[in-house]
Parts: sequence; C-alpha cells; structure tokens
Amino acid sequence: MSNKRNLAGVLLLAVLMGVTGFVLLRDQPLGSLLEILHRVDGRYVLLGLGLMLVFVGCEAMCTRLILGRLGHRTPYRRCLCYSFVGFYVSSITPSATGGQPAQIYYMSRDGVPAAHGALNMMLIAICYQITVLLYALCAWLFLPALRQGMGGGLGLLLLYGAAVMGALTAGMLSFLCFPHLAGRLAGGVLDLLNRVHIIRDRAGAGEKLARQMEEYAAGAGILRRNPALLPMLLGLNALQLTAVFSVPYVVYRAFGLSGTGPALFLGTQALVTLAVSSLPLPGAVGPAEGGFVAAFAPIFGAGLVTPAMLVSRGISFYAFLIISGAVALAFHLMGRKAGTERSLLHSDRKYGTMSTT
Repeated sequence: MSNKRNLAGVLLLAVLMGVTGFVLLRDQPLGSLLEILHRVDGRYVLLGLGLMLVFVGCEAMCTRLILGRLGHRTPYRRCLCYSFVGFYVSSITPSATGGQPAQIYYMSRDGVPAAHGALNMMLIAICYQITVLLYALCAWLFLPALRQGMGGGLGLLLLYGAAVMGALTAGMLSFLCFPHLAGRLAGGVLDLLNRVHIIRDRAGAGEKLARQMEEYAAGAGILRRNPALLPMLLGLNALQLTAVFSVPYVVYRAFGLSGTGPALFLGTQALVTLAVSSLPLPGAVGPAEGGFVAAFAPIFGAGLVTPAMLVSRGISFYAFLIISGAVALAFHLMGRKAGTERSLLHSDRKYGTMSTT
C-alpha cells in the first residue's frame, strides 16, 4: 500500500475517532469517567490483551497450515508477522479485508507466490465468515434475551451485516463448490453490467474473473486433497472468535462485576461484530462503539456501559492497533534490511568474480 493511501487511512481513522469520542462522551463528566476507569483491575486488561494475541495467533496458525499444504515450510513466527500486518492495515483502511493485499505482498517477499498467498487469504476469509455467521446464529437462537435488545438502529445494522456477509459467503462457497455454474452466472452478471455501462472493459473484467476462478479451483483442490484441513480451519476460527468475543466479559470482571455468565457476552459481541464488520469504515470506528453501548447497556447499566466500551475497544482495537503497527513496522524494516544485505552480497559476488578474470 502506498504511503499516501496509508496516511489517508490514518487521517480518516483519526477523524472517526474524534467524532465518535465527541458523540459518546459529550454527556459523560470527565471526572466521574476517570474515577470509574481508575477502578479497573489491570490484571484483566492484560488478560484481554492475551486474548487478542490468541486472536492473531489463530489466524497465523491457519496461514501456516494452508501454506504447508501448498508446499511452503513457513515458520510460525513469520505467519504471526503476516497476521499482525493484516490487523494493522485492515484497521486503517475502509474495508474488513483491506489487510489481505498487504499480507500477500509480504508473503510474496518471503518467496510465497502471490497466487498461493491469495489462495491462503481466500480460504481464511471463507472460514472466518462462516464462523461469524454460525456464532451469531447460535446467539440469536439460544439467547432470546438478545433478540429483545437488537431493535432500532442496531437491529437495522444487524440485518444489513447479516445480508452482506451471508451473500458474500454464499457466493464464495458457490465458486468453491460449483465453479463451472458459478463462473457462468458471474459471466452473465458481467455481461449485464457491461450492457448498462457499469463495466466498460468487459474483456479486462473477464480476465480478472478467470484468474479468480483459478484461485477458487485451486482452493477446492486443496480441500479435496486434505479433508481434515477445513475442520481444522473452522476450529481455529471458532477459537479465534471466542477469544475476541470474550474481551467484554473480561472487562466486566475488570470492573469487579459478577452474576452474568460469559455466554451472554459472547453472544452479544458476536451480533455486534456481525452488524458492523461489513461497514466500509476503518476498524468500523463509530458503529462499533455505538453498537457496543446499545447492546451492552442492559448488562453493564447506563452508568458503566460507556467506560466499559472504552476499555473493551481499547483492548480489542486501539491498543492492539498500536501493537500491530509496531510489529508491522519492525517486520517491514527487517525485510528491507535483509533485501539490502542480499543486494550487497550479490554485488560483492559480481565484482569479486570480475576482478579475478
């Protein structure tokens, strides 16, 4: 990603943070807010950050498994770096999948072909979306108290998020399981869009579709040859989401509260995530905070829900954005240093050979 686009993303994120802070904190007296936050048990904050490490670590393990099936013996620590890069770039770009091209770039820098990197990210995205939808569906079915609190604007967001993610997941699965039928349907859609002048370069769009179809065909082939891979990926995604969805419960305990079990927190956060994750905003900043306040108000109470939101989002997004940014920067600089050393070594060998002739 270019430096200008990176800077634009950071500026947009800063603006969204400022507007969100003003809207949510304008009626919250600063003195009482600081007094409440002072009571937070720091040990639970560290536990929450540990859960975020599990979140990133699970994606890294998915990457290692997939790349291993593709013939790449990628060290787990490298896969961790890819995941940190993905978290950081996704957080500063207006797309939940904005970090995928960056991860593919760094994989390619380490010798993984771009096609294999794209295939890895596609399989992870499919499994992640399936797991989010299943988690939210279970919460909706088995936690009836949640349904009563999902009205108004949050309910509309939930409907939008479920429709968008459901359509994307169904489309990706159809390409994976029924590539020929899906390819013909997609070609028909491109023809229609070309006729109404939404797509002007039909040939170029067709080439992109063909390349995408090749990736889906390769993904289907991997899953057929490795029948245990899909259950492992889904299991890791379930652990990944359970870790991040547990952060509000950890915050609940950090405030010294008890009496409500973790299931309600997991289900509530699953529905909030589904509601806001498809919005084209960096880190879903704004809707994520507002959704938390609306959904968790019955659990934390009106007086504590805003401080709880600050701590929860501070752990699961803002603090981890800084951590992932630092890791991504170090990883980038290490790669540049290694590239420079390889260039110098190549130059030394070249001129050393010339001097002996």
